[in-house]
Amino acid sequence: MRILPHIFLTLLCCFFTAIASADLVDQVNSLRSKGCAESKGVRARLRTSSDLDKVAREWSKGGRLHSAIERTGYRSTSSASMRVQGAANDAELLRTLAANYCDNITDKSFTEIGVYRTKAQAWIVLAAPLMLPTIRDATTIGDQVLALVNDARSKPRRCGSKSYPAAPPLTKSAILDQAALKHAQDMAAKNFFEHEGSDGSLPSQRVAKAGYEWGSVAENIAAGATTPEQVVNGWLDSPGHCTNIMGPMYTQMGIAYAVNPQSDGGIYWAQDFAVPR
Repeated sequence: MRILPHIFLTLLCCFFTAIASADLVDQVNSLRSKGCAESKGVRARLRTSSDLDKVAREWSKGGRLHSAIERTGYRSTSSASMRVQGAANDAELLRTLAANYCDNITDKSFTEIGVYRTKAQAWIVLAAPLMLPTIRDATTIGDQVLALVNDARSKPRRCGSKSYPAAPPLTKSAILDQAALKHAQDMAAKNFFEHEGSDGSLPSQRVAKAGYEWGSVAENIAAGATTPEQVVNGWLDSPGHCTNIMGPMYTQMGIAYAVNPQSDGGIYWAQDFAVPR
């Protein structure tokens, strides 16, 4: 019977901690909507995330935020941390946040918030969770990538130290799409990031096996990018990938991605360029 008061006190403690955290989230959102320092307010509220609460609690144990995120398995595209200690009350805590972390609180890219709080300290984590596209989006995303690539090819461009003139637009190839998809799925399933497939295949071999008789072929790969803009911009910023995009010899393109939330990259892309023989 003596254990019952202990359980009651423990639950009561946790209940009040949850209320305190909820109140702090409301206060942070109020500050976010009003704005602070030289930053304008943001209408979109930060959503409470139990997963991000776990990150904040893990971070409170010490170390860097990045390590806490890795230990909890939370996937994000960006994040920021705020730690306040020694605040006498909530009003002082909010003043400290407004004075030191206004840019983070009013950052539109952050959509979720996690909090862990004790009497003396508060650990707050803001993040934009990783949002992976689904298979249903594949056709639309493929068309968007093709449009972005053709826009890039429509004007002269430097790829590293080499300059390229504008190149004719590419057309989409269903066969190249299939070759790209096979490699993207392979990387996602086997959790690796290489041009050589898990079966030892090379890009030219995969394209040929898909049934494409090529005269010239090249491949770009990427991991972690979640939008057409991110993946194409990443390729254009890389001299070798940029060279493939601007290659005047290519006339067709295939593009595909595969998702595996348990993998290191989360999402893997393959892009094949070719000209028929």
